Amino acid sequence: MSHFDLMILGAGPGGYVAAIDAAKKGLRVVLIEKEAVGGTCLNVGCIPTKALIHDAMQYFSLVKHQNDVITTGEVHFDLEKAVNHKNHITQQLVQGIRFLLDKHGVTTVIGHAMFTSAKSVEVSTELGVSQYTAESVIIATGAQTRYLPIPGINLPGVVDSRGLLQNQNLPKKLVVIGGGIIGMEFAFMYGQLGVEVEVLEFLPQILPMLDKDIVNRLVRPAKEASVSIKTGAEVKELSRSEHGLSIHYLQKNEMMTTEADLVLVAVGRSPLVQGFGLENTGVLYSPKGIPVSKFMETNVPGVYAIGDVNNQMQLAHVASHQAFIAVNHIFGNATGMDLHQVPSVLFTSPQIAWVGPSETQCKEGNLNYRVVKTPFSAAGRSLIENASTGWVKLLINDADEVFAATVIGEQAEHLIATLTVAITNRVKVHEIQETIFAHPTMSEVLHEAYLGITHEAIHYLD
Repeated sequence: MSHFDLMILGAGPGGYVAAIDAAKKGLRVVLIEKEAVGGTCLNVGCIPTKALIHDAMQYFSLVKHQNDVITTGEVHFDLEKAVNHKNHITQQLVQGIRFLLDKHGVTTVIGHAMFTSAKSVEVSTELGVSQYTAESVIIATGAQTRYLPIPGINLPGVVDSRGLLQNQNLPKKLVVIGGGIIGMEFAFMYGQLGVEVEVLEFLPQILPMLDKDIVNRLVRPAKEASVSIKTGAEVKELSRSEHGLSIHYLQKNEMMTTEADLVLVAVGRSPLVQGFGLENTGVLYSPKGIPVSKFMETNVPGVYAIGDVNNQMQLAHVASHQAFIAVNHIFGNATGMDLHQVPSVLFTSPQIAWVGPSETQCKEGNLNYRVVKTPFSAAGRSLIENASTGWVKLLINDADEVFAATVIGEQAEHLIATLTVAITNRVKVHEIQETIFAHPTMSEVLHEAYLGITHEAIHYLD
């Protein structure tokens, strides 16, 4: 039996960050992972998905604008090469993380762990079974694909995001069940590659975490990318057909059927709380996840849960930040996090990025706020980037602070960082107004947006 200061289950963006941080602070750490270092995010999630999306967007942009200023011959997209490129990126990053874990003295074990008590586990590896105990424990087991109890959901050709990432042949038609973040990112990616895509969403609106005025901005780009969207569509059954797969769904009290070569199930992910003996720990949990304090501690002292498994917000960067919180609490440094200050990015085309509550949530909570919307055309760079149709939406409170923001358009993934810093630090409107932004850059649209709050915008009618 080996004893450590800290034992971590799961080597995703929560687990491996906690391991490195704790080791740098002097703890003896064992990190146990059942599959591969990097977890879902690095191996079959964020990184590989965005690698393929990047390649698809480059291809689509080239095809779309080649009649403007670019003249080429016939352009082809090689999905097999793109998948190989994605795999190379993943392998390179995994090797980098393993190198850092080794250099910081973290003991990494690849095997299946089972709790025998709150702070002891048995790990089955290729070499046999080993036992580990620790003073503190961090559970970072992540989440798994959620499947609906639909007849035919296990048919060949019906895949989750992991399966679609390994696909090396473009189908003629792809049906996506679920219009959330995962579903819409894959829908746009395949649509940009020339695949006919149909999204079936049960709710009245895709991307329900976003305001309707934002979602409506995706309608035209979706059509340009050969993506059709059907809301209020409840999938009832999948069956084999001579063309591949038949998807039967109910919409407006009428049964409908559509055909596809490939079906992606993207109806969300559930916290992974089964299969590793959590019932032997005394830790409270349910299918909805493991409840934790603001310091990520469970009901059992010294046992923490971070990332998707606590289900506070299923984002890799949230898991990483919660890793720091848990490790700091082990050292007696009490800090928490405000989930309203967490940025999110949707990698469709255009991109959408947001931080803070939506306007819909503000209305439901009877909050006082003002809204300012600023078009990307207020920044000259947007014309250079062919991105003048985007815009910034700011919500301002009575304290003269922006407390929520949404960006839709080119470089939204980068622009949201500046807004997040301002919101997190409760920067006053006039302080951003008095800040100099470089010209010509997309960031100037943020300056114009802040000027628009007091009706002082220069490059658009506020």
